[in-house]
This record gives sequence, structure tokens and C-alpha cells, in this order.
Amino acid sequence: MTGKRLSAIHLKQLTKPGRYTDEGGLHFHVRSAERRAWVFRYMIGGRSRDMGLSLAEARKKAEEARHQIDSGMDPLAVRAAEIASRETDAGRTFRIAAMELLQDKGQSWRNAKHRWQWLATLEKYAFPAFGDSPIQAVSNDAVMSVLRPIWNKIPETASRLRGRIEAVLDAAKARGWYYGENPARWKGNLQLRLPSPKKVKSVQHQPALAWTAVPAFMTALRARDGLAARCLEFVILTAARSGEARGMRWGEVDLEQAIWTVPSSRMKAARMHRVPIPQAALNVLRQVQPDDEGPDRLVFPGSRNDRPLSDMSLTALVRRMNRVPANGPPPWRDPVQNAPIVVHGFRSTFRVWAGEATNYPREVIEAALAHTLKDRVEAAYARTDLVERRRPLMTEWAKHCGAGMPGVASVHQFG
Repeated sequence: MTGKRLSAIHLKQLTKPGRYTDEGGLHFHVRSAERRAWVFRYMIGGRSRDMGLSLAEARKKAEEARHQIDSGMDPLAVRAAEIASRETDAGRTFRIAAMELLQDKGQSWRNAKHRWQWLATLEKYAFPAFGDSPIQAVSNDAVMSVLRPIWNKIPETASRLRGRIEAVLDAAKARGWYYGENPARWKGNLQLRLPSPKKVKSVQHQPALAWTAVPAFMTALRARDGLAARCLEFVILTAARSGEARGMRWGEVDLEQAIWTVPSSRMKAARMHRVPIPQAALNVLRQVQPDDEGPDRLVFPGSRNDRPLSDMSLTALVRRMNRVPANGPPPWRDPVQNAPIVVHGFRSTFRVWAGEATNYPREVIEAALAHTLKDRVEAAYARTDLVERRRPLMTEWAKHCGAGMPGVASVHQFG
């Protein structure tokens, strides 16, 4: 039975042990009535090799193998490589890809808290759904399965989660672990399946004190002892983010020039920021200045000198200042949201005061807050940080903060 293809009838009749030729090196190998298999025999490198095939794929695979041989490849080596590749892909899970990205890029992020938040979001939402799935198996529907339940409830978190999933997949693609379009990409992809995060829910601003109530608040704050109170006072006087002030070291401060230079590594926009220090804030620094400060020593250390005050220290301070008798309203609250104020809200208070009570240009005010200009053309021409134009602005703000008189009640400020 040689020279022509074996038919289904022939195969049923072949019970005698032996090799029965089909064509082009393909054989039907009968060892016994129960042990029968297709084998593709070929020569490569002067050596005869047998490649086992299943009945369904025999002729197709044999044809592929012949093409591989013509191209100088060993079909068995190709198959072994494919098996190894599948096993490798099975080990390249989304979780592993995320951890690889964290290892590669995490050290460049601003602080450990950001790294922790980045991973915590994936651990809470993405990992339970497809963390242990092969990275290539993460589909558009898989991404939607974790985004859709939270998209309308917590749009800011959902938007960050989408961006982090996209980053993991992009990094995996750069490694050669992922092929095809990124299923977490927004433009031209998920934007067609989900509403814009900006339209889902209006932005909830941090509860902020009315600027008219700041003098009374500062009077109450200055009556309190402790490093947290002095740190919060400095934060308010400089309109800084609390993390920037809590992480400040004496080497960043020029007391003679009254300039505080925050390095780019600790700034939200990753750009160095100079802060003109008003006299009232200089007074705070002198109150906390140690006798032997070194350039690396923290200005506002925590319980351990090598660790800054925690964010919770300032939060707890504001909460203590809001303690009132039962059923009474908190004395320091946002007049619009009617909610107790928070530390970050003082930057909003400064912004509203500067816009309503002063004539300083918008770009000067925004520079004081270290905001990045959204207009790219405007940003391209902003070659200076306007530090000297900001100095009188911060001096006026400090004067406003110091205008309160001791003993003035705070509750009536809110109407």
C-alpha cells in the first residue's frame, strides 16, 4: 500500500504490525490492533527522525513539517519550542507583570505611599478577577468586568484603576509578553463602552474653611502646642501640600533669603518648586529649629527623628480642634458643603482668598500653588516660576492669617 493516500477504509483494515506509507514521509504505524499512530519521518542533518501526530492533525501537520524542513528548521525542535512557549506564557500572569512593572518603575515614584496605593488598587479590584490569568488572556471584557461595577460609584478610583491596568499591559507588551491592542486603553476603546469619568459625577472638593474665618482659626491654632500644630501653621502660611512640608529637610531652607526649595522628587508634578517664606512662616521655623540641625535633618520629624510627621498627625489635630459638645456643629466647617474642614482644604482657601481679595494675576496665584498650566501653549512660554512676584502675595496672605484677635469665637464666621 504505497504511492497513494491511505483512505479511511484502508486504515480500518490495517491490523498487521508495520509501517504503512501515506505520502511525503507520512506513515501509519501499527504496533498492534490497539496501538496505532500517525508518524511523520524526515531526514535532517543526515539523521532520520520520527514525529508523532494525532489522527485528526496528521496530514495538516505533516504538510507544515515539510515546509519547515524546506526552510531549514527541525519540526520536532519547533514543536518543543512551542510547548515551552505555552508553558512560559502560562507563568506570565497579570499579577507577575504588575510586580515586574513595580520593580522597574516603582523606585522612581514620589514616595512609598504612592507605590502602596498603586498596588493596593490592583490587589482589590484587578487581581481577584484576572491576577493569576496568563497576561495574554486579559481581554476587553475582563477589564470591563472590574471597571463597570465601580465606574459610577467611585469614578476617580475606577479611572485610576483603568490607567494602572493599561500601564501593566503596556509594560508587558514592551517585554514581549503581550501582543495586540491594549484592552484597557481609553481612547477609541473603553471610551466607547463607558461614560466619561468627568460626566459620571461632579468633582467632590476637599472641605475648606472660608477665607474670612482663617484669622480666627489661626488664633486657635497658635494657642496649641506641639510639632503638628507648628507644621500645620507652616503649611497654611505657605499654601503648601502637607506632604511637602512634612518631608522638608533643613538643607532645603535658606533662612537668609527666605526661600524653601522643594526638590522635584517630592513634588506632585515632579518639578522643583521654590517657595518664598513669609516672616510669620520664618518665625515657625525658628521655633522648631534645633541647635545642631544638619542639611538632611527633618524640619518636622515624627516620633523617630529619621521619619517625618505622619499625615494622620495633622488630620488628628484638625479633628481635635473640631471637638464640640454633643449635638453642636463643628466650629470649623466648609460653608458650602457644611462639612468639617480637612488639611488639604487650606490650599483651596488660599486660592479663593487670592482670587477674591487680591489683584494678583492668575498665573502668579497658580504658581504659588505649584499648579501645572493646562494650556500647553501658555505652559511653553512660562519660563520662570515667578518667585519674586509671589513673595508679596505670600506676605499679604500671612498678614491676613495673622489678623485674627485672641478670643474671637469661630462658629459665627460661617453664617
